[in-house]
Amino acid sequence: MTISLTPHQVLAGVGILLALFLVWRVGAKRARAAVEAARAGARLVSLAGRVAFTAALLVGVQWLVITHPGNLTLLLVVLAVPDLLAGYVLTKALTVSTMDGHRRSGGERR
Repeated sequence: MTISLTPHQVLAGVGILLALFLVWRVGAKRARAAVEAARAGARLVSLAGRVAFTAALLVGVQWLVITHPGNLTLLLVVLAVPDLLAGYVLTKALTVSTMDGHRRSGGERR
């Protein structure tokens, strides 16, 4: 069994394979971009959840100490520690920079 193809048929077959390959590459690139966008959104939601939980915990402890007075040192510590934590977190949040979307290729130098 022999297959005889004309040069036009071979060229058309190669063109179709090339077009399929290019469509596959574009789809893969879009899928990666969608995954990266979803990760960024998930990080934001995760951070907001942690912040809300920590704030609720700190407010609860402060409310407990303030409604049961008696120890001035404990009151000052309970009011000062959240300020220190908030200062640290705000400083870190406002100064952190990431390079998530800026990947260098293998041979590229800084």
